[in-house]
Amino acid sequence: MSKIKLELKPNQIALAVASLLFYQIPAMATEILLPRIDVIGIGEQAIAKQPGSVAIIKEEELALLQPLSTQDALKSVPGIVIREEEGFGFIPNIGMRGLNPNRSQKLLVLEDGVPVAPGLFLANESYYSPRIERMQSIEVLKGAAGLRYGPTTIGGVINYKTKDPEDGVKLTTRVGSNGFRLLGLDAGGASPSGEAVAGISVITSRGDGFRNNEFDLNDVVAKGGMQINDNQWISAKFSYYDNEVNTSYVGLRPNEYKNNPTKNPAPNDYFLTDRKSFDINHEWEIANGVKLNTLLYWSNLNRDYWRRDIAARTVDSTTFVACTGASNCMTGRNREFEMAGVDSRLFINHNSFGIKNETEIGVRLHSDSLSNKTVRSKTDPDARSGALTADETQKAEGVALYAQNRFELNDKVAVTPGLRVESYDQRRKNELTGVKGKTNNTEVMPGIGATWQVVPEAQLFAGAFKGFSPAMVATAISGSGVDQQLDAERSTNYEIGLRGAMQRLTYEATVFHMDFDNQIVNQSLSGGVDKANGGKTLNQGLELGLGYEIGDGWSMDGNATYVAVAEFKNDTLGPEGNRLPYAPKLTSNMNLNYKLGSFRTSLGAYHVSRQYVDAANTRVQNDIGTLGEISSYTTFNLNAYYDVDKHLSLFGTVRNLTDKKYIASRNPDGIFPGVERNVEVGASYKF
Repeated sequence: MSKIKLELKPNQIALAVASLLFYQIPAMATEILLPRIDVIGIGEQAIAKQPGSVAIIKEEELALLQPLSTQDALKSVPGIVIREEEGFGFIPNIGMRGLNPNRSQKLLVLEDGVPVAPGLFLANESYYSPRIERMQSIEVLKGAAGLRYGPTTIGGVINYKTKDPEDGVKLTTRVGSNGFRLLGLDAGGASPSGEAVAGISVITSRGDGFRNNEFDLNDVVAKGGMQINDNQWISAKFSYYDNEVNTSYVGLRPNEYKNNPTKNPAPNDYFLTDRKSFDINHEWEIANGVKLNTLLYWSNLNRDYWRRDIAARTVDSTTFVACTGASNCMTGRNREFEMAGVDSRLFINHNSFGIKNETEIGVRLHSDSLSNKTVRSKTDPDARSGALTADETQKAEGVALYAQNRFELNDKVAVTPGLRVESYDQRRKNELTGVKGKTNNTEVMPGIGATWQVVPEAQLFAGAFKGFSPAMVATAISGSGVDQQLDAERSTNYEIGLRGAMQRLTYEATVFHMDFDNQIVNQSLSGGVDKANGGKTLNQGLELGLGYEIGDGWSMDGNATYVAVAEFKNDTLGPEGNRLPYAPKLTSNMNLNYKLGSFRTSLGAYHVSRQYVDAANTRVQNDIGTLGEISSYTTFNLNAYYDVDKHLSLFGTVRNLTDKKYIASRNPDGIFPGVERNVEVGASYKF
């Protein structure tokens, strides 16, 4: 597909907002449920059918918590650990059950069932995250059931569900610390017959950032659908996102962090992103108990990362190469990704073998492409052009077949075996030299899960499955075009848990075991081969989620994850027995809530225990801040939300209430401080 150039400026967005305000949108005659792929589904029964750990963050929870980002919202989910980088979650780092959170590479992230990563088979790094302001809810699924949704489900599946169009027009505004401001518009309506619905969501936001790293963001989503006839429905969604963030791989050095933790250590570095996407969903009720869902999706992501070249690092600062014309001083690592696919699923309810069955059979065709260019300048510290020094293309195509059947043995016990077969080809070409190479792989992933409603208040669930994460193209094929003969990274996963509700208490507790046997080993550890399989690691632990209604408007909810074991099992990736990087033993999030009429408030505490940042488990900080143990920390948030009437809502939050000073990360290059205390207030008005 040819590249579409689309730019939205603040004045254009303001004009669009004004136009919509004066446009008379018809009222919705009936509620229309737009077809889409849900990971879990709606209602308690949908949760009870999942033979794995489940979490759903609902719309009212998001409204009260007022998270900074999608990854900030996920702190309320058991098993998840977040590694902060620039503060607003524009470049998300989400880990699961002790897996490294770096660029969210060990889990599958979806939006309305569509992959969010720029490429499943050539770049699973999360260079983009959809905005939390346009989300209706978030689904998190772990265990064997995740095989239905794609590769890289080792840690689990996260599905962001966007808001459906609502009748009317709603304006939202927020202002806060560090020059933060946001203006949002949601508008929607239905046709006079009520058989079609459409809406638009617009967000424009600016801020100075938490480390004097300003950003300028625009996000637009148009969504709609209609009923074609008595048994067919169709929906479509188009989104556009652009963001310019003054952020860098370069963190603070030890003395900078000590003396000026909000300093921007690389003021010339910018992460420039624009993304366009569309998806079309079709639902066809072929017969009673037989349904076909088909999803068509496409996205285009441009990610230009302009960074000053580093001359030296000391305990005091980072020195950059001078732009005098003598040496390269500014480098653009500029990538354009394009992804497309079709995912079709057939659901059949039947009574074979004398019992109730729910069968799902699916096929997915998927393609990725990447243009990866390196541009360098010798004269301009703010360059956006220069000499082309590297240019390569990468492509991948995959075909997946999957099937599962839920056997409802009786009204208490169900067993769900499943199988996914994923076959994919990968190609890499150096456009400057013509050197190219290719590889292919096929993975077979079986899984089985079961649920047992022991008593009305308690359901036991368990599962086992083979997970895999494909080797990325730049790893699978060397720069000289040699196929490295790499298998996908594989793991054998087990979990067993208990969930339910009794009187005022709701709960879910899960024990997990994740055994990797062939992670990718880099060149220095693989005996002269560019890359090799062979790294073995083990993750084991317990996660717990609780909710309790105290009474008189008071309630508590929270989660805790204890990763007892997260270690290397041989010496190929790291010293055997050492702890994995960014795998804290304990992560917890607790909230005390109060509700009085239309007023809600919450006091939350988020705790992360100490972490190592390297395989050697280095404890003492080095001179440049890239190594050293990260100490445990606890932060507190205070939130409030008040519906004044059916039109006006007021809300506010104080994050990091005690202004805790802590290190959130030492990756990629130096100290990245946690977000300092900040205040945000806002209001929304629905016409």
